[in-house]
Amino acid sequence: MIYFNSQSIPELAGLNFSQRMEVIRTAADRLAAPTKITLNIIKLIILSTLFILIARAEGLAIPGYILLLVVVYPLITRPITFYLCRSQFATIRRQQFPEQQA
Repeated sequence: MIYFNSQSIPELAGLNFSQRMEVIRTAADRLAAPTKITLNIIKLIILSTLFILIARAEGLAIPGYILLLVVVYPLITRPITFYLCRSQFATIRRQQFPEQQA
């Protein structure tokens, strides 16, 4: 299942926004090195491609590409991050918020 926002992740149900982000950050920090590298390479490819488009653009295309960057970057990277970290969400939630079990 692909999740585009943290509210729809079952392992994080019942947590407020800051608690969900804390669990996600901790899970991302605990990713294995090769997985982190792969995730960062994906992010770098997206960013560099869009920045090259912005650098070569002229006139009104520049704000269009900037808007595209602001929309596309999180739309692609967040679901990938959620997917890679999902196996750790339940464990981290139990460790950080034992009083708020779903």
